[in-house]
Amino acid sequence: MKATHLSPRRRASEATRLTPLLRLLILTQLAFNIGFFAVLPFLAEHLGEAVGMAGWLVGFVLGLRTFSQQGLFVVGGALADRYGVRPVVLAGCVLRIAGFGWLGYAGQVWTVVGAVLLIGFAAALFSPAVESEVARQAVAHEESGGGARTRVLALFTVAGQAGTFVGPLLGALLLEVDFRAVCLAGAGVFVLVLAAHAWLLPQQIPGRTRVQVRGGVGPLLRNRRFLALACAYGAYLLAYNQLYLALPAEVERAAGSQAPLAWLFALSSVLVVTAQLPVTRWVGERLSLRRSMAAGLALIAAGFAAVAAALPAGRTGTAGLLPAAGFVVLLTLGQMLVAPAARAWVPDLAEEGRLGLYTGALSSVSGLIVLVGSAAAGSLLDSGLPSAVPWVLLAAVPGAAVVLLPRTAPTAPTASTASTAPTG
Repeated sequence: MKATHLSPRRRASEATRLTPLLRLLILTQLAFNIGFFAVLPFLAEHLGEAVGMAGWLVGFVLGLRTFSQQGLFVVGGALADRYGVRPVVLAGCVLRIAGFGWLGYAGQVWTVVGAVLLIGFAAALFSPAVESEVARQAVAHEESGGGARTRVLALFTVAGQAGTFVGPLLGALLLEVDFRAVCLAGAGVFVLVLAAHAWLLPQQIPGRTRVQVRGGVGPLLRNRRFLALACAYGAYLLAYNQLYLALPAEVERAAGSQAPLAWLFALSSVLVVTAQLPVTRWVGERLSLRRSMAAGLALIAAGFAAVAAALPAGRTGTAGLLPAAGFVVLLTLGQMLVAPAARAWVPDLAEEGRLGLYTGALSSVSGLIVLVGSAAAGSLLDSGLPSAVPWVLLAAVPGAAVVLLPRTAPTAPTASTASTAPTG
């Protein structure tokens, strides 16, 4: 069929025309994050004050939640490949509802630990199932002429970030009642998600084949290109997590308190919500997935380097906070390039029928890197070295990740190329 040129307005229309399943999955990410982040920001204070846990125990419990979630993503992804998306998502929602309800009434250490583990494992079930299906549907959307897959995945990122922004506002409002009300509201959100998916999510999604759980890990561990991508993505996540480790220390130095942190986090959220889609559209028309990730990692490295360059001057107050603000902006712009590209790349590296396993493994491998790397970063910040040195070394992390990226990647089709492909 001869390709015909379409106007920019027509191309935009084609690129934003999503299937009902994709719309459901994207709205799912929004709801997941609203329910989760209505509770999470207030958990540490509740454990310390209401439950009476020591600081080290609060940290241990929060670490358990991360491990039971990120560490077990690979399990949830493998189960989604074997049994399909619907049962795994529904089971995860049921467990999340039970976990939030339990947490609201938990008053002893062992009950809190049980509830937190249940909450984390619930996400290890439903998140890789949803993320892998979004990636698969994004590829199908691209192949049918709907636009580059990275645009769909960028929209998924925006929905998640919007939920991350709205969730704490809901939680703060309900905290005026008590923490139990916050937990029950979070559970209520997942009741709605469960009902929507029980009604709308197909029993069998067309084009998705089921495979045995066994037999997928060996080829994955031998897949050097995927492991290289996972390690590079892990380096990005380690750098991104410095929002919660290195940045607070720098803000404390410059401002004498951590009060400006809330504004810097809000800046990051607003940037993602407002700029992610335009940035992804612009990049998708010009760069391959590998070049997009490389550019994003370079921006993140530049953010660390900017703080390192400014630290010797020792400025404080508003002027002293400018490098931190620049770091947040560059880190967020880098995230906009790296995250959609990495997720879009996984389907091209995954074994047939095991996209869930590979999607889960991407999170599990990168989560392990963050766990080990964060301990090293914390040691660096407490080492007594000149203040710029830790930031220079942290800048080297995303810089090294560029070298780790697989050497070849499919070129994301331009809007004009995608729009002239046959539609199905």
